[in-house]
Amino acid sequence: MPETLPKAAVRAEAARLLAVFEGHGARTVETPVLQPAETLLDLYGEDIRARAYVTSDPMMGEAMLRPDFTVPVVQAHMAEGAEPARYTYAGEVFRKQEDDPERAPEYMQVGYEVFDRTDPAASDAEVFAIFSDILAPHGLRAATGDLGLLLAAVRGLTTTERRRNALLRHLWRPRRFRTLLDRFAGRAPNPEGRNALADGDPFAGLDAPDIGLRARAEVEDRIAALREDMATPPIPEGEVALLNDLMSLRETLTNVAENLRDLAVDMPSIGAAVDRFCARTDALAARGVDIENLDFEGSFGRTTLEYYDGFVFGFYAAARPDLPPVATGGRYDALTRQLGRGREIPAVGGVIRPELLLAAGGGA
Repeated sequence: MPETLPKAAVRAEAARLLAVFEGHGARTVETPVLQPAETLLDLYGEDIRARAYVTSDPMMGEAMLRPDFTVPVVQAHMAEGAEPARYTYAGEVFRKQEDDPERAPEYMQVGYEVFDRTDPAASDAEVFAIFSDILAPHGLRAATGDLGLLLAAVRGLTTTERRRNALLRHLWRPRRFRTLLDRFAGRAPNPEGRNALADGDPFAGLDAPDIGLRARAEVEDRIAALREDMATPPIPEGEVALLNDLMSLRETLTNVAENLRDLAVDMPSIGAAVDRFCARTDALAARGVDIENLDFEGSFGRTTLEYYDGFVFGFYAAARPDLPPVATGGRYDALTRQLGRGREIPAVGGVIRPELLLAAGGGA
């Protein structure tokens, strides 16, 4: 667990980082600490309640203490932002830490976000290079990934749309994803009771049209979905093996491109994502990033918030394994579509936790 640092020192470091981002052309923005819960629930479903502090407000209704800056920044930009745009911000976020009670439930973030449709690969490289330059004196280890590759691979699986959507929904929950993939591939049995429910008649002997709080039509739709799923052939073993190969990739950026090209021969659905990966790699090199020593991990980013859908990155203090990531970020184009009221724009950004940067040591 990181040591507790004086708040004044953390705020001073946040102000320094904010000034750096402003120097790169970002406009400083502020967002309310209390956020409407409706938007976050629409994005993440009820799962967000386990990670956020929920309260109520007489005017707002159900609300949450700000778990993240990106969503309100995207909302503000899509409502009235000019293009292209660069924003920076600093402030506290609040997240429950039930899985790791030693981690702080409240901490400071300083972020940098880019909304620019001109050249997404160049924007990815811009954000990563700026973060890399800021963090270089601290001797942190950088890791990258690409959720766009995994999303494209899942969308290309030979199975029903229902099964693909289930896998996509749980991509950010690796254990649940693995359980579903094994079941859809015929490697694991159906959950206990599923066969009996699909084969039986839950309304037998009942006069009432409903079961509990569920209407009869809802139950019948669910049973029909179960029967369809049970009649669906398993995902081909070869496709599962290719997906596993993709998720287990661990290489430097310069070496992984060849592996991805080879995978794309047998998994054509990832072809366009591989092209984007290669364009980004070239853009990173043009920015002076040492791609020969920059790590790529096929499953990197699968435990972050669900809005990332492309390039993802993180910076870690190798000498302090007790610390969470000092900085994280990535691309979230789909989020702008969800919040854009019919508009969308490619977007990428990241955050630094100033107290972790101080705890990691090194020069400033």
